[in-house]
Amino acid sequence: MIDFSQVRLLAFDADDTLWDCQNHFDRAEEEYAGILESYRSEGQPAPREALFEVESRNMPLLGYGCKAFAISLIENAIEYSRHRISASEMARIIELGKVLLNLPATPLEGVEDTLRELHHLHRYWLVVFTKGEILDQENKLRRSGLLPYFDDVVIVSDKTPESYQKLCARHGVGLEEMLMIGNSFKSDVAPVLQLGGNAIYIPFDAVWQHEVVDEYDHSRLCRVDKFADILAYLK
Repeated sequence: MIDFSQVRLLAFDADDTLWDCQNHFDRAEEEYAGILESYRSEGQPAPREALFEVESRNMPLLGYGCKAFAISLIENAIEYSRHRISASEMARIIELGKVLLNLPATPLEGVEDTLRELHHLHRYWLVVFTKGEILDQENKLRRSGLLPYFDDVVIVSDKTPESYQKLCARHGVGLEEMLMIGNSFKSDVAPVLQLGGNAIYIPFDAVWQHEVVDEYDHSRLCRVDKFADILAYLK
């Protein structure tokens, strides 16, 4: 078993680590694709493929989160339909985006009990470290009921190596004293290992296309199947 005895800071991803998020987006995309399918012409990509192209194009300007997603839904619908989409269909697309701003953020199995136990250990700083739109992420954390278990919440536009360095500096720990826990190998694992930190990877059953990368083993990385399994490494 990997030795995490030097760890002082536990950083937790939010979406699809603490609560389900991607499945809600997938369902919204399925309905969205159904709306646009009637506008599809020969040789045109499927609506969801076209949407991802627009999302990728918008990321440098809009970043991540529901609001960026909603803007991309609208932009792609106009382009995909060649400006023929009806007002009623556009209203439904806008509503799809708004629904995502109110997703329940119900904690996944074992999350609350595990966080409670770690909180009562008084051994670590527990921090939510997530990317996205600030108000949206704050609201999900509030709705989840998990906020009392955390000592800090840090929301960034993207999880870059620099953002991890700033997180450690904020709490006065070295990179080797930080452990990142999350579901995205691209965002939660690879940058941390690159810097000399530690990671626990908890794959989720749904993955956003943008987060798909090749995975690998590492001496400072462990993979678990369930959130509660992290206790075996931290108690």
